[in-house]
Amino acid sequence: MATTKTSTAQWLTLSAAFLGWMLDGLEQGLFPLIARPALQEMLSVQGDREVGLWMGWLTAFFLLGAAAGGAAFGWLGDKIGRVKAMGLSILAYSLFTGACYFATAPWHLAAFRFLAALGMGGQWSLGVALVMETWPERHRPILAGAIGAAANVGFLLIGAIAYLFPISAGSWRWIMLVGAAPALLTFFIQFYVPESKRWQQSAAAASVRPFHLLFAAGMRKRLAIAITLSSVVLIGTWGSVQWMPLWADRLTGGTDPAAKAMTSMILSCGAILGGFLGSFLAKFGRRPSYCLFCLVTYGLCWVLFHQVTTYGAAFIILCFFVGAFSCTFYGWLPLYLPELFPTNIRATAQGVSYNSGRILAAAGAIGAGQLVSYYEGSYARMGLAITVIYLLGAIVIWAAPETKGRPLPD
Repeated sequence: MATTKTSTAQWLTLSAAFLGWMLDGLEQGLFPLIARPALQEMLSVQGDREVGLWMGWLTAFFLLGAAAGGAAFGWLGDKIGRVKAMGLSILAYSLFTGACYFATAPWHLAAFRFLAALGMGGQWSLGVALVMETWPERHRPILAGAIGAAANVGFLLIGAIAYLFPISAGSWRWIMLVGAAPALLTFFIQFYVPESKRWQQSAAAASVRPFHLLFAAGMRKRLAIAITLSSVVLIGTWGSVQWMPLWADRLTGGTDPAAKAMTSMILSCGAILGGFLGSFLAKFGRRPSYCLFCLVTYGLCWVLFHQVTTYGAAFIILCFFVGAFSCTFYGWLPLYLPELFPTNIRATAQGVSYNSGRILAAAGAIGAGQLVSYYEGSYARMGLAITVIYLLGAIVIWAAPETKGRPLPD
């Protein structure tokens, strides 16, 4: 009987984390689809120089909000529990995404995206901590892959919706209301998902002071490594890969609204595969797998941005592979980051490290917007410049500890 109860609890925690991160991905995937038509409507322009500038700032506001939310909700998860904090984070990102429906100026979008991102930033660290603390060690690689793929299932869903109902300058608002739907998930989480026993034992054993412990001498180096590795991934994603639907829209001259939805769907299909591929290859060593992902992703991005000049088969095929390999990291990070930190600071540490990467990615997004303007609307030339960050990651990883085969630290 005890085994059955434990098994039920494990599946409930995995379901909550998967759905929470999947719907987080759906929320994130909304914006690349509506950004260009929404900004063109609000700015009364058709070109991409002003759109690119504002897209950079809006992405930066989102990433800064996610960084703040990751630290705040991660701390909250270590203080009051993973489950309660997760429910609050989902409620925040749902309601404020829905509020974008009422935006009438670009700064309105920036404000609502910042507030929604507070919840999105917390969801990742809380879900990863809850699942990794609830399931046995032997299941962690496949679970990391599932969590890594979850957000991209959300990206795929919103891409499919946008493909069936193309988004234009006159029809982008309704899809923001879709973003309010995940608020319903909070009821399931609060009433049916059990709290992490590991967290309960840790919280009962001592007074929890996550930030004090996180910045203690023994943790600072690991925190710096986690921030750097996360930053490489997030700058690459938000500084270039997330701009591909806008690039597709530009390549078609805005005459094919379904092109950006198709691009988003193709990227998402590749990304789902990449999440599982990342966690699978990590079993052969955390450091060599991360290095491999960096080199392959950079090579694919170089070919895509340097060689492709029209929207067609080559663009679609390369987007699939770029989506796959740029998202191997999102199966690798849920496996590696929990292995760096003990239970009593795990959610805080993951929130700080992953979302500090988002702060640097925010700078990258602003820089990407500036580059699009500098290159007179060329998303390809911007992408070539930003993705050099993956070469830095291929070097830095060798300074990180190898944790393959080690249990989660208590």
